[in-house]
Amino acid sequence: RQFPGCGNIVTFSQFLFIAVEGFIFEANFGRKRPAIPIRYWNYFIMVAMFFTVSVVNNYALNLNIAMPLHMIFRSGSLIASMALGIIILKKRYSVSKYTSIALVSLGIFTCTFMSAKQVASDSSLKEEDGPQVFLWWLLGIAALTFALLMSARMGIFQEMLYKRFGKHSKEALFYNHALPLPGFLLLAPNIYHHAVLFNQSELFQVPVIGLTLPIMWFYLFMNVITQYVCIRGVFILTTECTSLTVTLVVTLRKFVSLIFSILYFRNPFTGWHWLGTAFVFVGTLMYTEVWNSLGPLRACCGTRRRPKEE
Repeated sequence: RQFPGCGNIVTFSQFLFIAVEGFIFEANFGRKRPAIPIRYWNYFIMVAMFFTVSVVNNYALNLNIAMPLHMIFRSGSLIASMALGIIILKKRYSVSKYTSIALVSLGIFTCTFMSAKQVASDSSLKEEDGPQVFLWWLLGIAALTFALLMSARMGIFQEMLYKRFGKHSKEALFYNHALPLPGFLLLAPNIYHHAVLFNQSELFQVPVIGLTLPIMWFYLFMNVITQYVCIRGVFILTTECTSLTVTLVVTLRKFVSLIFSILYFRNPFTGWHWLGTAFVFVGTLMYTEVWNSLGPLRACCGTRRRPKEE
């Protein structure tokens, strides 16, 4: 909230931390050869997609795209993943799968849209009039659309890559974050500018250890650690599940974050939010086919409880 344009320094810090950790513990200081050969350009293609999605999503905020609209747009990731899976991988899904994805997407869109209305009503920012502003907004929408489709395509590329070379989630995590680091040189002025702003933020004493530092650096450190835990889990999922299932899990994580932020910041939780939550819950149960799993269980329990006939 204090520095809305700090996305680049946050992304750079996340990439740098994961790259250093992977260089030490996964690449063994560069002595370990990658299981997925780099010479086939597989990692470079995946890294180009990963870096592009991260940068474009951050840059869209500079094109008259408000954060609530940004969140709403990214809630369409499930639909994008399913659509590209049908087009590229020629996949076909059951009616229950289509319905579940539609319900989850509708639920997340409903909750995000209602929260966005609240943010918009509380905002004191003045919007400029004129065709130029509208054109920049259209460019921002185009950027978000591109990032959404590129992210879905990257998930499918990862799925195909792991089928060919095997499951190497830690290695993929390292190279996806190490290889793009030179690209951040293009964003160096923006990163340095926000580093200066972070240094000027109020001082904060870290509990337990008693270290005093600017509070924005503490927030950044906590963001990097939690993002590392999250992204590592996502990369493990990409080796075990289809791209659509991974997208569903990540989308549900975003939904939980949204609900948590609503409750933590004491924003209104209306009937629309409850409706959206119900859509997500029912859609998730349909996707995981939990009802089919409970059927044999109920039959088994019924058989066990049935009294013996004499």
